[in-house]
Amino acid sequence: MNIHEYQAKQLLAKYGVAVPLEIPAKSLAEVRPAAEKIVAGGSAKIVIKSQIHAGGRGKGTFKTGFQGGVKVASSVDEAVSLAEKMLGNVLVTKQTGGDGRRVQTLLISEAAKVKKEFYLAVLLDRAAGRPVIMASTEGGMDIEEVAGKHPEKIFKEWIDPAVGIMPYQARKIADALGLRGDPFNAAAKLIAGVFKTWWECDAALVELNPLAVAELRDGKETVVALDAKISLDDNALYRHKDLQEMRDFNEEAPLEIEASKYGLNYIKLDGDIACLVNGAGLAMATMDIIQHFGGMPANFLDVGGGASKEQVTAAFKIILSDPKVKGILVNIFGGIMDCNVIATGIVAAVKETHLGIPLVVRLEGNNVIAGRKTLAESGVAIIPGDSMADAAQKVVKAVGSP
Repeated sequence: MNIHEYQAKQLLAKYGVAVPLEIPAKSLAEVRPAAEKIVAGGSAKIVIKSQIHAGGRGKGTFKTGFQGGVKVASSVDEAVSLAEKMLGNVLVTKQTGGDGRRVQTLLISEAAKVKKEFYLAVLLDRAAGRPVIMASTEGGMDIEEVAGKHPEKIFKEWIDPAVGIMPYQARKIADALGLRGDPFNAAAKLIAGVFKTWWECDAALVELNPLAVAELRDGKETVVALDAKISLDDNALYRHKDLQEMRDFNEEAPLEIEASKYGLNYIKLDGDIACLVNGAGLAMATMDIIQHFGGMPANFLDVGGGASKEQVTAAFKIILSDPKVKGILVNIFGGIMDCNVIATGIVAAVKETHLGIPLVVRLEGNNVIAGRKTLAESGVAIIPGDSMADAAQKVVKAVGSP
């Protein structure tokens, strides 16, 4: 689950991470008092940042033609004027696609006097089986671009999950960034706080880009999180009711929201062949083989290892809510799952939804003989697939893809 920048910074601040003076505004009526408070705090300029779950906001374009989802104002009146052009309008960035995202919250912030920018993130290194802190002197850039062009500028420090981050490791990272004096001490404290945020919130990713050395009003320098992104592990949200409340349904596709109600993992894609599969790996392989035979998958849909008849029916309804879908491929390998339970669910779903598009079903594994018999004797139009390749070819041919 992704959360907004302002929410991420609120979490980070709880764990001792320094952030700028910032105030979220969900309406134009809230913008002026927020901007006035920023100015009263001593900031000569005011930053207005669009809050959407996508990067590239600064270089984005609103569908009204207004350029930029992040702006700097020199006065309260200018801040209000800029906010009017942003709040409630659709912002298109390189990560949103052509549809863009509607800006429903703005973050009104003080303008820090930035001296140097860095990159800092905490995530799970699955190969090593432990958390890793990644840091780079190339702040403000996409970390993928840095990794491709300057891999030597990415520093990594693995953390033992049994003991957590040690003080010497935080200092080691600060030193790798070339920090000295007050910024060095501030960075060591901040790094420890960032890791604690990641650990205690069960996050998948905590990313500060940029993390910055900023000059304070008294001339001293410190380290502050100018931007922050946090992705939370969905599987651990049951332990964090406070974090669940941060979910913004306006930032999620309606079909994905509906799927989550039934414990289904659904992501809409641009093709016309829907997939219903059990297991994420098998789902990705199914999408690959559809493309291999000339088709285009319309979705990723993982019903999990023990889907019920009700979940299968819900999955069909979600699939059919996409008007682009011209055919469906069901690819089930029964391990924990009983193929006959899935077959019964498929038949019920076809009858309930009055399915009028081609349906190809490939079943294999636990109780597959009974499952195939249920499909064969159902009286509904189902095209059987003997293998993944056979099923993929049949559904591609049925929808008329080349």
